[in-house]
Amino acid sequence: MREPLDPDMFTGCPPAAGPFRVGDKWTAKIIRCLEQGPRRFTELQAPLRTITPKVLTESLRAMERDGLLTRTAYDEIPPRVVYELTDLGRSLLEPMNAGCEWSRRHLAELMDARDAWHASTP
Repeated sequence: MREPLDPDMFTGCPPAAGPFRVGDKWTAKIIRCLEQGPRRFTELQAPLRTITPKVLTESLRAMERDGLLTRTAYDEIPPRVVYELTDLGRSLLEPMNAGCEWSRRHLAELMDARDAWHASTP
């Protein structure tokens, strides 16, 4: 018989709303957009064409707050703002690459499992 789970097994762990922003809808895509270097807001909008400016702004602010990117505003006319990954943001590229590789290898299996589950669930 297996031992019961320790009720304190998560004591000392960060809260559920911890630093894992990459699981949201846009953060990983923004990181990919910034992977090759700094970009302006309008440059980010092109490949993220379904994101609203409001949501992109909120996502960028949250990523800046979490230390994943920097926002540099230049005192020019018109104003120029550039976003760039920090070392912390760049450190997410390797695990993201691993996740992409896992998906390439196993996505068909995962989708088959979902289909089978939906087919057997009333």
